[in-house]
Amino acid sequence: MSTPQELATVPAPDRGYWREYDEGVKLTIDLEREEDGRWIAEAMELPGVMCYGQSPEEAIGNAERLAIEVIADRNAHGELPSSALGISFTIPDEQLARQ
Repeated sequence: MSTPQELATVPAPDRGYWREYDEGVKLTIDLEREEDGRWIAEAMELPGVMCYGQSPEEAIGNAERLAIEVIADRNAHGELPSSALGISFTIPDEQLARQ
């Protein structure tokens, strides 16, 4: 699982401390096929960010959109710094090979 590279820990308004990220947030998408044929994609570093799709591409796109919304919402509420808005996704080759 990839983790964000940290630049510094700085005070956050009314929230203690948060981390500044020098390369944004790197998320890994886990992709699996359900018994009913649907695909499920999960952003491993963001608990609860998982979405279904009729195809692998649809599931991945849905999970990426939800992850972006969650990170933007956390940023808007002061839970993450603006440096966390630089987001990149990785889908391991073995995940894609299972299609």
